[in-house]
Amino acid sequence: MGLEDRLPRPGKIIAVHLSYPSRADQRGRRPAAPSYFLKPSSSLAESGATVERPAGTELLAFEGEIALVIGTAARGIGLDDAWDHVAWVTAANDWGLYDLRANDRGSNLRNKGRDGYTPIGPDLIDARAVDPAGLRVRTWRNDELVQDDTTADLLFPFRQLVADLAQHLTLEPGDVILTGTPAGSSVALPGDVVEVEVDAPDAPGVPTSGRLVSRVIEGAARFDPALGSLPSVDDRQREEAWGSRAAAGLDAPAPALDPALRAKLLEAPVAGLSQQLRKRGLDSVSIDGVRPTRPGVKLVGVARTLRFVPHREDLFRSHGGGYNAQKRAFDAVGEGEVIVIEARGERGSGTLGDILALRAIARGAAGVVTDGGVRDYAAVAEMDLPVFSQGPHPAVLGRRHVPWDADIAIACGGATVVPGDIVVGDDDGVIVIPPALADEVADAALAQEAEDAWIAEQVAAGHPVEGLFPMNAEWRARFDAARGTGG
Repeated sequence: MGLEDRLPRPGKIIAVHLSYPSRADQRGRRPAAPSYFLKPSSSLAESGATVERPAGTELLAFEGEIALVIGTAARGIGLDDAWDHVAWVTAANDWGLYDLRANDRGSNLRNKGRDGYTPIGPDLIDARAVDPAGLRVRTWRNDELVQDDTTADLLFPFRQLVADLAQHLTLEPGDVILTGTPAGSSVALPGDVVEVEVDAPDAPGVPTSGRLVSRVIEGAARFDPALGSLPSVDDRQREEAWGSRAAAGLDAPAPALDPALRAKLLEAPVAGLSQQLRKRGLDSVSIDGVRPTRPGVKLVGVARTLRFVPHREDLFRSHGGGYNAQKRAFDAVGEGEVIVIEARGERGSGTLGDILALRAIARGAAGVVTDGGVRDYAAVAEMDLPVFSQGPHPAVLGRRHVPWDADIAIACGGATVVPGDIVVGDDDGVIVIPPALADEVADAALAQEAEDAWIAEQVAAGHPVEGLFPMNAEWRARFDAARGTGG
């Protein structure tokens, strides 16, 4: 007997956006209250069914979840009575097609409501036999365990979900509540097999739902542009579908700086490098207004970028807490890389402090450049980490900034910085060098530095600068002879 023969067809399927702390931290926000969306009952499927990834799409994501099945109608109930209205617990997979997520604008109708996108089962656990805080959900993709979490510390316990929903609408027998997914949700490809199991490890007999099996197939039919919006994806959707930038292949490390090139850039002064870039038509490469926390340091590295947008209360609530873009950037920076921060020249708030500076050091970062402020300035200045900024400020992000995105093209101190650019700084300031020109401008800057040093020797010996700086033909011949480079 199939599950559909044991359960009434639900009048509604209600899904929770975020409930597990691990998932909330992964998304960079912890909501103050639960929020929900609806899925059509036509999306239900049983264990063993196929899940179609439509032609021309790429981001079909699984979400292993615990499903609650309502047994008796609930309306206007309290927390103490809420669990009495749940008859069964089982496994669910809240499949979603991120290619249609932006088009849905939060409703999730098309990306999560397709036929077969809500498999549940295969067996039912009697809700009376388990503690709602003592359940476990696990998910396997191709026999690899990818999700494993419990209901012990949910942001919103199951009793609260039932009681909250019942204060707004009537929960009817057979209605299904999908209670959110933990961290580990990711993308499945055609041919993959995804399994979800819910059990109660500490309950007598260890009640279990059994493994809910879904097989992913590639669809043949394409969407008709004459009927509605078409699938579309960007790197933000890829990151959220796969679970992280690294898993989505967006965090491929920048090519390591060649040791010989790094040595030349460490020796070449920023002023000389800037001059050579200007000779090659690049005059907009200076990150203006930033100074080192510790005079005399030299900064050389490959750019990783972080962008802050102006503070807005609702956006800070959704993007400022948890594992936000700022924390992700400092956790992802690699050896020899420089975190370059766009803070719009706003020095009225810190954009990093001592903890994040320590994290950058632990990751082997070459330094940090921000056109905003630095908190814990004296402590950061004492660290073995070149940091260039607008100066100190005691405030945290929420006063002026919302951490928004990382590893994109940004504007810092009036200069465009693209991930992979080479960043060089000293007491004269910071410049950005296109990687393809780095060797050429480094060699030219060092050659010019040697020439300038010789000219300085001649001036110190009493020669006038006229004809010497810059050198005319006579002085050029003397220089070449002194260096053994001419006749």
